[in-house]
Amino acid sequence: MRLFKGDKVYDFMAVRKYWITLSLGLTLASLALIFFGKPKLGTDFLGGTEVEIAFKKPVEAGSIRKAIEEVGFGTPTVIKVDDPKNPYRFMVRVHEVSTIAHDKQQEIEKVLCSEGNDPACTDARKPTEVKFSPGGDKITLRYHEAPDLAFVKERISGVKGIALRPGDNNPLLQSARDNKVEIQLMSKGDQLMGGLRKTLGVDAVPESALRTEWIGPRAGAQLRDAAVKSIAISIIFIMAYIAFRFDLRFAPGCVVALCHDAIGTIGIFVLLGKEINLTTIAAAITIVGYSVNDTVIVYDRVRENLGKLRGASFVRLINVSTSEMLGRTILTACTVLFSLQGLFIWGTGELKDFALALTIGVVLGMYSSIYVALPLTEWFETRFFSKMGNKKKGRPATRSVAPAV
Repeated sequence: MRLFKGDKVYDFMAVRKYWITLSLGLTLASLALIFFGKPKLGTDFLGGTEVEIAFKKPVEAGSIRKAIEEVGFGTPTVIKVDDPKNPYRFMVRVHEVSTIAHDKQQEIEKVLCSEGNDPACTDARKPTEVKFSPGGDKITLRYHEAPDLAFVKERISGVKGIALRPGDNNPLLQSARDNKVEIQLMSKGDQLMGGLRKTLGVDAVPESALRTEWIGPRAGAQLRDAAVKSIAISIIFIMAYIAFRFDLRFAPGCVVALCHDAIGTIGIFVLLGKEINLTTIAAAITIVGYSVNDTVIVYDRVRENLGKLRGASFVRLINVSTSEMLGRTILTACTVLFSLQGLFIWGTGELKDFALALTIGVVLGMYSSIYVALPLTEWFETRFFSKMGNKKKGRPATRSVAPAV
């Protein structure tokens, strides 16, 4: 069943100047928001520790933020998470990470007798190996002889900025055969939870968090650069595909439309105050893939009509092709949107944001296939490609005749 019956041709190109102006404004505004609007970058890109907590009783974001600052963390971010099962669920993010700096590692090695000439460091107390976990919450030691755990605990407890995780078996002799000792340290997530329980009370703060994640600032910067490169590389390969699949004249309009969709989606996310993280970038790449599929189908109909409508203007060719594919485009987009609404309505956290990003992207992709990709293709055709073709043939340029297949 056709959505639009009959052979009516809609004049999409008559209003293309208005839609191109709107698209240009959306893109420029999105770029301004991305670079100057202070977007909320997630822990994936900034680095830090992120803890998700389901409190036992009603608490306010302001009281949580104040309690975290009293513990010793600077500029915390507290976000309410909408979850019907956990009405008092919050996500807390701090810039501190559990990694142990190099100078602090050297101090610990000296205290544990791995370095230096401390008289208290006998041969039996000198470890043969000291390893620090990447998360900064564990230290592993190896000895030639049976280790003195009381000495190890006394020494590591005296290091400023290092806190042992509570427990009678810490440090722990993990392997008597290898004389391997494991020291468990309080991570930033543990310290944050402990401080909240002490400040807000054990009746409000649970014993453990729902989720704890951390990432170093260097790794965050690398992920941020990799995310930008991944979008750029995907667009470049799509441009090459369009040029090979159809014609070089189709590629510029398609690439501009894809950039319009990805940048517009991220710009709207910044405007809504949503967090920009790896999930958002994954949604942007998915949007690029969906949008190019929609654009390719319309391009394919344009190419088919090149042979059927010989002598027709390129504007007429685009209007006919778009009118023929309009019903299919709307039905496909609506089917995807209906599916996404389930994730958006009943999803939580990053899943909800992912569905929102895809919803915005699908709408922009459907719009850009008609009012960005095709008008720009017509503009490039009449301004550049047709002139180059006419120069090669020694004929004056014309805007009225579509190129024949």
